[in-house]
Amino acid sequence: MSGVVAAGHEQTANAGRQILQLGGNAFDGAVAAMLAACVVEPTLTSLGGGGFLLAHQANEQVKQRNLLFDFFTQTPRCRDLSSPLDFYPIEANFGDMVQEFHVGLGSMAVPGMLAGILAVHGQLGRLPLKVVAEPAVACAREGVTVSGFQSYCYELLSPILMATPAARAIYAPTGQRLQAGQTLRMSEFADTLEYLAALDDEGARRTFYEGEIAQKVVQACSEGGGYLSLADFREYEVKVRSPLALNYRNAQIITNPLPSAGGSLIAFCLELLNRFDVGQMAFGSAEHLTLLSQAMRWTNEARRSHLDSALFDLADPADPTDPIDSDLANAFMAADLIDKYAQPLQEICARGINRWGSTTHISVIDTEGNAASVTTSNGEGSAYVIPGTQIMINNMLGEEDLNPHGFNQWPVNQRMSSMMAPTMILKAGKPQLVLGSGGSNRIRTAILQVISNVLDFEMPLTAAVEAPRIHWENGLFHLEPGLDLGLEAQLPNGLEAAQLATEQVVQWQQSNMFFGGVHSVGVTADGALQGAGDPRRSGAVAL
Repeated sequence: MSGVVAAGHEQTANAGRQILQLGGNAFDGAVAAMLAACVVEPTLTSLGGGGFLLAHQANEQVKQRNLLFDFFTQTPRCRDLSSPLDFYPIEANFGDMVQEFHVGLGSMAVPGMLAGILAVHGQLGRLPLKVVAEPAVACAREGVTVSGFQSYCYELLSPILMATPAARAIYAPTGQRLQAGQTLRMSEFADTLEYLAALDDEGARRTFYEGEIAQKVVQACSEGGGYLSLADFREYEVKVRSPLALNYRNAQIITNPLPSAGGSLIAFCLELLNRFDVGQMAFGSAEHLTLLSQAMRWTNEARRSHLDSALFDLADPADPTDPIDSDLANAFMAADLIDKYAQPLQEICARGINRWGSTTHISVIDTEGNAASVTTSNGEGSAYVIPGTQIMINNMLGEEDLNPHGFNQWPVNQRMSSMMAPTMILKAGKPQLVLGSGGSNRIRTAILQVISNVLDFEMPLTAAVEAPRIHWENGLFHLEPGLDLGLEAQLPNGLEAAQLATEQVVQWQQSNMFFGGVHSVGVTADGALQGAGDPRRSGAVAL
């Protein structure tokens, strides 16, 4: 089988390529890459985390060709504790911005990663799991050279990676944190993965979610101040949903639906941009950047006013393929609401302007036409490592972005909302572009800009991914190098005071992982496969 894989590390992409060469399809390749990423991108993803996989099946005979596998983290079933809460803050310094996260046993949500891998493999894969897991097992056992980007991640998350003896044993085996060029080995993880992969899918699930692995986590939480119970693990379910679909510039876009907010926010912002002829603007001009930033601004306002509170109490339907509260989804994307938030943008244009998130993404297309877009995350990691496995559990209950009502206020036993938004662009029912991003709250704006670069400005894929980006949030307007808004000189009199007086422009001095990592694959106009790895997150392509 031929295909193309784009991912956040060369070894992640190569794992997918190896499985395609052995006759696996895009979904086998995606699973292999997901497992390898747990070894070579361990600060970004883990079997103790969760994520989403958007699948397009080439087989026209199946009932539903587009599926969204939701294996994101779940809130615990109870907030009662038998010991004092283990929950404390750390800071990650990006250089131009410091971000606070909370870690500890009390930050851990129910992990869904392995359950998701098993569900995708069982429903869509072709090769035995033992074969699909071999590249990851080899990386873990033989060791992988720490890349410059991963070394940077280690430095960012040093307060977590050095917090416990089990974490230090992985990331500082000699007492000093591993640096670029040194070798990371995870022999216990290799043993664990090899054992799980030798079982059938159901046996692997039972071992992880009911057996010794789950029991170790539950015991640590009971004794040390965490929420997770054996029932939390045992009752966890992968949700297979119908993707959110919309049309933009004569192309069909499918993405992550509710209860995750990221896909809906991308769709809302694209609908705002649809009111404007973006392609006639000069890329990076004051006109373009102001429109883009204010579309982000009003999308955030719509989220706060019409989405966050409703998502807080949103329950899954009995059938996961049914839309999550179709009334809420329809209301959020209703034309009158879009018009309401498009009005400020239209007024701006009428005035004559002329001028960590710890997440990783994998995109795969094979020559049959199967495609997988998968975004996974371990948050920053909780610092707790399951004994004997080298698997660090997530800290999703300590992510401010995922807890808009405050920490330890989450509704019990509920799938957490996320900014992760694996996405595809389809033309004539076939995948033309597969993309997604890491980057916490910057995920949606990174994906949005690459889509606009491709469809509005008709950029080649690599140029669309590497073009400088912006991000607007809470009055802060971030610009990457190569973009200079020059508002003072270019805005008409009175507009700056009316619109941007409360905004602080943050001019970054270098490109940074803060602005996401859009690893993308696609098909050119003449049918050739192509890919682009985002250099902001050390992206790589294997063809």
